[in-house]
Amino acid sequence: MALSVLADRLGATFKSHKAHASVAEARIGAGGPKVILAKPASYMNTSGGPVTSLMKFFDIDIAHVVVLHDELDIPAEDVRIKLGGGHGGHNGLRDIIAAAGSNEFARVRIGIGRPPGRMDTADFVLKDFSSTERKGLPVTLEIAADAVEAIVIDGVLPAQNKFNTSA
Repeated sequence: MALSVLADRLGATFKSHKAHASVAEARIGAGGPKVILAKPASYMNTSGGPVTSLMKFFDIDIAHVVVLHDELDIPAEDVRIKLGGGHGGHNGLRDIIAAAGSNEFARVRIGIGRPPGRMDTADFVLKDFSSTERKGLPVTLEIAADAVEAIVIDGVLPAQNKFNTSA
């Protein structure tokens, strides 16, 4: 959803790609850096194949990949940036790391918080947003899109300094 916000901002349209993904190409700002936005058409847990296929097709090094993902360990509506690290139990990240052979990519971590009570984690991440969660979602998605632009324009460390600081 955050990529759709960014694509709308950049005037880009997603099209089906042979790498089993929807892809949009755009520039951030007039004459700015080119970005390839991609939404794997596979299940999240098998994102590695489409990601590495697109890396090969567009000749993109892992250091220039930015992955947006939900994050249980961050409160809902918070957005954080991270470079490298493990998968933290996130099966999509696990598959990307395994397929790419590296964990050295930037992540925009979109907080969803922990499941309430004893709710199963898988059920929690697969459920639809509640009406309360939907109210804050547009702002969170805009912030996530801002984070991607900051990573591309300013680099990971300056983006982390901007987005990982509590207000």
